[in-house]
Parts: sequence; C-alpha cells; structure tokens
Amino acid sequence: MSASESSMSRRAAMTDAGLDAVDRIILSELSRNGRLSNTELAARAGIAESTCLKRVRALQASGVIVGFHAEISPAAIGLHLEALITIRLHAHARGDLRRFQAYLEELPATQRVYFLAGDRDFLVHVAVPDAAALRELVSDTLSLRPEVASTSTSLIFAQASGSRGL
Repeated sequence: MSASESSMSRRAAMTDAGLDAVDRIILSELSRNGRLSNTELAARAGIAESTCLKRVRALQASGVIVGFHAEISPAAIGLHLEALITIRLHAHARGDLRRFQAYLEELPATQRVYFLAGDRDFLVHVAVPDAAALRELVSDTLSLRPEVASTSTSLIFAQASGSRGL
C-alpha cells in the first residue's frame, strides 16, 4: 500500500470528529484512568510509545483532551451536602448571561455550572458543609441578585458513577 493509499485509508476510518479507532482507545483508557503511564497506554492501544505520546499531545493540542485532574470527594474535605440549583433569570437580565455565569463559577460552593435551554437558564452543582450553608447560599446570596427571577433546589442523596469510557 502506498503512502497516499495509506493516508486515504486512515481518513476513511476517521469519524466526523476526526478520531480514528486508536484515538478512541486512547481517550477511553484515559477517561477511565488519567494517570496511566504512556507505556501502559501505548500497550493498551496497540501502538508504539512514541506514537502514543504524539497522539496524546495532538489530542491535547486540538482541544479533544482539555485537561487532567484529580477528582476530589467533597465530603472528604468537609462539604457534606451537595445540591443542584436551577436558576431562571429575569428577561431583562438575559443580555448579560456570560457575566452571570462567571459570577456563578466564582462562588466557593460551585462545583459545575451548566447553561441550559428550556424554562431555566442555569443548573449549578454546589457542595456545602451543611443545610444552613445551603440555605444561606440560596436565600441570602443567589435569590437576592437582581438578575434572578427564581431558583429551585434539589438535594443530591447519592451520585452514581456512570462509565466515562467512550
């Protein structure tokens, strides 16, 4: 097979996202364990270590891999209560959604912020020490913002860990 045919064959095997089967194996393995050594990752993907390293770097450079991080248990650091808070903004405040999102992201209790379609504008996952801290966050912090029309809070009893594999 010529280099041109090989290149065409590789392109044909790629998905819309530009990922081939080896890239997907790399992503699947890293999503399960971001601490895999390059040697182990290469072995699982069935490629040479140097090729694996180049592919991981290319996936990072293209924005497919956006980072590696430690997942920390909120309860282990004294944040024993987690909740999901939906927020609906007043119509007049919707022109500055990015600024309000940045405000939410800066709150110490915030774990994640989601911008939504539908009857709510944001879903915020928070972790706080206790019910009093949650009440203060919702009643004395969020609800007092002039942009906020309403909030709704749901407590998280347990979090099921779904597969992060691709």
